[in-house]
Amino acid sequence: MNVQTQLYSMKVKLLTQELIKELLAGTEAPCISLYMPTHRTHPENAQDPIRYKNLVKQVKESLTEKYPTAETETLLEQFEALASDHDFWKHTLDGLCVMGSSGLFEVIRLQLPAEELVMVADSFHTKPLRHILQSGDRYQVLALTMDDMHLFEGNRHSLFEIELSDDVPQTITEALGTELTEKHSTVASYGGVGGGSTTMHHGQGGKKDEVDNDSERYFRQVASDVYDRYSKPSGLPLLLAALPEHHSLFNQVNKNPFLLPNGIEINPQSVSIEKLAELSWEIMEPEYVMKLEGLAEKFNQAKANGLGSDTMEEVMEAAEASRVDTLFIEAHRVIAKRLRNKVTGTFEATDLTQPVLDDELDGVGELVSKMGGTVLIIPKEQMPTQTGLAAIYRY
Repeated sequence: MNVQTQLYSMKVKLLTQELIKELLAGTEAPCISLYMPTHRTHPENAQDPIRYKNLVKQVKESLTEKYPTAETETLLEQFEALASDHDFWKHTLDGLCVMGSSGLFEVIRLQLPAEELVMVADSFHTKPLRHILQSGDRYQVLALTMDDMHLFEGNRHSLFEIELSDDVPQTITEALGTELTEKHSTVASYGGVGGGSTTMHHGQGGKKDEVDNDSERYFRQVASDVYDRYSKPSGLPLLLAALPEHHSLFNQVNKNPFLLPNGIEINPQSVSIEKLAELSWEIMEPEYVMKLEGLAEKFNQAKANGLGSDTMEEVMEAAEASRVDTLFIEAHRVIAKRLRNKVTGTFEATDLTQPVLDDELDGVGELVSKMGGTVLIIPKEQMPTQTGLAAIYRY
């Protein structure tokens, strides 16, 4: 199988903490990190593959300069093959990350625009990915009907459909196969925009009961698959978008603790993804604000009891001792790392124009994550402090 064929069959990865760990674990240099903004619709997305090809040229130049003896031909083939994948460029989101090294090549669609950046180094540059993961407004939506399911991930801005693993059945036929009641195909839902519908069962008595049993078994498997494969690894809240009667059945069989009690009562097939995003955020926004307000109150209480701080030096010391339970970082805030000038002996701020710079906020955030703490990047107006960070200690 050639590189082009491999690329077409490759699944675009979902951004998770496990993927970050995989990228940071023992990769072989050179490690190529490529970020760029992309567009969802035509004609704007026509420029995306052109911009990508220009960035790949920068990759080649950087590889030649930094790793002149490395075997890079196969690695570059994968980057170049992506440039020619016309179907891929028709389905982009707001940003793109491509990571490549010997034995590893990952393509990650991003829901937020990413600044153009190419890095060729001994390890991958994951700061933009970690910032997206640590954003507190992320959630997932399960769009469910009697016959199929689709899973989405979103934030306050938009939704995108998650490309499910091949072994996750999306339809009732795939899930139940030969065990599916023959008469199930005679069940039809009639609905319009807004979710009004009537479910009609053709046939009587036992056959209707068997069809209902099929639906229950299908919903049970959907609930289990979504929890095991997507909710549990991501830890994100889950919204159900389905007809009212389907909410009742799904809740009976669901054991996913991430499912929110309030869902979207609508036929998900009757609305656009933009409308689904709007309806989702109407439910998620108060949940998001309430969560942040609760955490801010918890921080204020912790600080008053000596179990919290908003001072960089104190938080860094606590992080090194694995004492930080939760860390808030102000979105888009950068605190320049100060380094000692060997000539003058004084401390000077580093050059913030350098994209590879890990500022102090990012440094303490990475350390807290490594020590098992929770990091949340939140808007300035939701921060409980003015210093750019706030930490709640374990002890």
